[in-house]
Amino acid sequence: MPQMMNAFVMPEVGKTAVTQKPIPEPGPEEAVVRTTAALICTSDVHTVKGALPVAPGVTLGHEAVGVVHALGSAVEGFTEGQRVAVNAVTPCFRCEYCQSGFTSQCGGPLGGYRYTAQVDGNMAEYFVVPAAKGNLAPIPDELSDEKAAYCCDMLSTGFMGAEHARIGLGETVAVFAQGPVGLSATIGANLLGAGRVIAVESRPERQELARRFGADDVVDFTHGDAVEQIMDLTGGVGVDAAIEAFGFPQTFEACVRVTKAGGRVSNIGYHGENPEPLTLPLDAFGLGMADKSIHTGLCPGGNTRMARLFQLLLSGRVDPTPMTTHRFGFDDIETAFSMMQDKTDGIVKPLITFA
Repeated sequence: MPQMMNAFVMPEVGKTAVTQKPIPEPGPEEAVVRTTAALICTSDVHTVKGALPVAPGVTLGHEAVGVVHALGSAVEGFTEGQRVAVNAVTPCFRCEYCQSGFTSQCGGPLGGYRYTAQVDGNMAEYFVVPAAKGNLAPIPDELSDEKAAYCCDMLSTGFMGAEHARIGLGETVAVFAQGPVGLSATIGANLLGAGRVIAVESRPERQELARRFGADDVVDFTHGDAVEQIMDLTGGVGVDAAIEAFGFPQTFEACVRVTKAGGRVSNIGYHGENPEPLTLPLDAFGLGMADKSIHTGLCPGGNTRMARLFQLLLSGRVDPTPMTTHRFGFDDIETAFSMMQDKTDGIVKPLITFA
């Protein structure tokens, strides 16, 4: 009889539950991690709503840290009991996409996003790490589990949004939406040397965090058209780059409209929950000749990426933990998830700790 563990699962669309599953065994190139802390992501909420087709009963979650429980026979350089984090995207590092530099697309579009989408996620007492030699990221002793967990998705994705925007020193950047990913993009824009960051957000608690993380201006779209406000702030010129971190057709179009000719739009918002097609406003797109570029992306994975993010935390340049508005034990995971669904009590990011 296999040993059992608790896991947070989606029995069917619209429902969640805690159930028991066997503790997994690692394959030759895999590892099994005993979870110590995790974060709930809004994309898990999208998945439960039916935005992503997944198998009934799949375990949710993709932002977890823990200690190595077991190592596959071919995994070298790690030890049982070692503290580790694992990115939400777990590339194989062998396929054509990986070898071409697109590790997040491993095996095909969005293929590197395995947890929940293709295999059990890691909101469980134990989880499997594929291609463990490249995906297990040792956590430095000085770094807390909470900080390390933010590197699994939020910081990696938000910083990617800023990186894909190709921000130059002193440039003006607009970041649409200040959820955890948008806030991370705001941090990333400042790290890359933006001279002015304009955050678009209506919730007061997120506006406050945006300012704390370096936004120079906050545009509230409930107080007037966001595009018009940004154009006014920039003297009618527009921004050098815009980052879409919400996943709505309206915000995508707004990004194109506020970006000046020759500018860049970086899309990191998840558009799977909204069936409307994305449209390009032809006037703002210069009838196709405005020299504007659009770059989409998925959270980069691998332990080299994670080590670089850890270094930013260790140096003190970045502290994402003000985003942790709520803390729960795993026994209260369903309450935490419900709050994320409804965005109650000003929740931004809940930390889940495991016994």
